[in-house]
Amino acid sequence: MDLANLESEVLLLPVRERATLAQRLLLSLEEISEPEFDRLWGEESARRAAEFDAGKGPGHSGESGQGRD
Repeated sequence: MDLANLESEVLLLPVRERATLAQRLLLSLEEISEPEFDRLWGEESARRAAEFDAGKGPGHSGESGQGRD
């Protein structure tokens, strides 16, 4: 089962069961090593930077809201 299918299935669970699963997943992240944590955040920051550069992320609305009175 791939991540998209798993996510679809999980979102069908009742709220209480999703909350329990979310808590377990978050706790499992505390068990990763610092080098693994750094690697994962490095990958995430690279993904976000690529989205931003492609104009897909937040901050590319076309108006900064600054300099307007």
